Parts: sequence; C-alpha cells; structure tokens
Amino acid sequence: MHQLTKKHIGCPYCGETIKVLIDSADINQQYIEDCQVCCKPINFLVSESMDGDLDVNVYSEDEAF
Repeated sequence: MHQLTKKHIGCPYCGETIKVLIDSADINQQYIEDCQVCCKPINFLVSESMDGDLDVNVYSEDEAF
C-alpha cells in the first residue's frame, strides 16, 4: 500500500488554502483535482525533493507546467 501525505495548497483561482492527500505513487505525475471551495479544476504536478519529501505544485488551466 502507498503512503498518503497531507499537504496544504493554495488554489490558483480563489486563493483559499485547502488540504489535499497526495499518494506517494503519484511522484512525477500530473493530474487534475477540483478545488474544494470554488470547484474549479486545479492541475497538480507531484515531484520528489532532494531530501525525499513530496513536492506539490499547482496551476490553473491557463498556466503552463
């Protein structure tokens, strides 16, 4: 089973800070998840930092990865 990690991200649309669960199996993956506040689609890019932590970058639909 993969480990889930809690992360706080800022929605690129409404600016609200929301809590998301990131699956360690999603490293180097891109996916879309709707904002829990404004319901707009957030693009997620999950990567691993040099020290082994999960990094999450979020983008709106009109921003490039």
